[in-house]
Parts: sequence; C-alpha cells; structure tokens
Amino acid sequence: MSLKPEAACPHCGRGGPRQRNPFPTVDVVIHDPVRGVVLVERANAPHGWALPGGFVDAGESVPAAAVREAREETGLDVVLTGLVGVYSDPGRDPRFHTMSVVYSAQARDPACLRAGDDAARARFWPLDGLPAPLAFDHADILGDFVAALARFAVKSS
Repeated sequence: MSLKPEAACPHCGRGGPRQRNPFPTVDVVIHDPVRGVVLVERANAPHGWALPGGFVDAGESVPAAAVREAREETGLDVVLTGLVGVYSDPGRDPRFHTMSVVYSAQARDPACLRAGDDAARARFWPLDGLPAPLAFDHADILGDFVAALARFAVKSS
C-alpha cells in the first residue's frame, strides 16, 4: 500500500497515514424481473439514489461485503448471481478514489425491502423508469447491466 503523510480517515475522521491507493468498495444490482432494481436514497453526502453498496471491511471477502452491504442498506438477504464489472475511474466518487466490484443479485424475499444503515429510503425501480441523475457512476453500471441482460436474452433465444 502506498502511503502519504497525515490525512483524515474517511470513516472516523481521525488523523493517520493518507492512503494513495483506491478504497475497495462493492455495489450490488439487486434485480427482480417484475419489480426492477433496488436503489437506495442516500442519507449522507453525496445525496441521491444509488445502488446499495459500501466499503469492504478489513478481513472481509468482496462477495461477503456485497451480501452484508445489501442486507444493511435494504434489509434484503441476497444471493449473488454474477459479476457486473469492476469500476475504478478516479472520479467515480467525489470524496476520494474508490474501486468497486459490482455484483448482480436476487433477493430471497423481495417483500422484506426496507431502508437501513445510511439509506433514507429503499425501493424497486423499473429499469425503464430509473430516477435521474443517479449518484456516482451508477447510471453507467446499470447501463452495463441492462446491456448484459439483453445479450443473455439473445443467447437464450
């Protein structure tokens, strides 16, 4: 890990070594073919609608972080169904450089959807009726997800 001298920790605000490498994060596209995708309205800055997600904790695997973040922000227990992609543009998060591993998932019980953790609201949105603009690069991620769904539909027919 490449470090610069003293900086405030983005999690707790205390001083410490400044990390120059991207922070590892996860995002989850929870998809239901009838209801659409789950988005959460962020309670903290940057505000807006976003995919459920967050930071990978020390000692935690990336898939475990995705399942945990989905549960914390939406109340849903999910099954990961695939890898949507890895997103690492240095400008994707206005606070600092993050690298996100994005999974697709299905909820075991979509009726359990509720906002939690740092989400003010959580709801399903139809893929053809998403709110705009979405936070971060989540419009791009969902565009990639929709394109993958279309490719899969063509291969299946």
